[in-house]
Amino acid sequence: MADTNKPVVVLVRPQLGENIGKAARAMLNFGLTEMRLVEPRDGWPNPSAGPAAAGADTVLEQARVFATTAEAVADCAHVYATTVRKRGVTKPVLTPEAAAREMTENVGRSAFLFGPERSGLETEDVALARAILTVPINPEFGSLNLAQAVILCAYEWSKNKKLVQPTQEELLPPAPQEELEGLIEHLERMLEPKGYYLPESRSDATRRTLRGVLTKPGWNHLEVRTLRGVLSSLERPPRSR
Repeated sequence: MADTNKPVVVLVRPQLGENIGKAARAMLNFGLTEMRLVEPRDGWPNPSAGPAAAGADTVLEQARVFATTAEAVADCAHVYATTVRKRGVTKPVLTPEAAAREMTENVGRSAFLFGPERSGLETEDVALARAILTVPINPEFGSLNLAQAVILCAYEWSKNKKLVQPTQEELLPPAPQEELEGLIEHLERMLEPKGYYLPESRSDATRRTLRGVLTKPGWNHLEVRTLRGVLSSLERPPRSR
């Protein structure tokens, strides 16, 4: 069953199966799963879409095909057409960020509308939309491919849903102070006989500076353990060959 709290992604007359697959991948990266296709040029399903989706098969398997754009958005109360401003069409112009913010506040289904790769949405398609969605872009090179356009919109929507960042999950917390103290003492023990803390008048300042250098990175317990291993290895006499 479709999640009505998530916007649908409507691809109008998409031309290449690869681009449909890449759009599906971009959607799933940011938690969107409902794709609707309007008159795909090469029919549907398209064998070229699967490899390009790179694992986003569930999006492709559930994709629905419609004969017209109007039918594809019939159940959507809020439609956003991704395009430059069309002549003769007077509608609000929003950024993906502003549109995504509205989507989280609106009651009723929302949809992102994307046009064919080569020509973009027709005026008749844009007329179905509540607002035009566009981004500030280099006027000398304003061409976005379909997947790029989808990922811009999907990312902005995801920011309001606070998706978990994988890199944050993988980070380990800093090591306990006790382990860090062990590292500092180990290094000081090795440096003492080398005269590192001479002259005596500068010994305390040198120790504080070294402690600051070792404390600043916020190493986790695995990193501290690795550094202790390095120091232990340096303490041992060289192995005979």
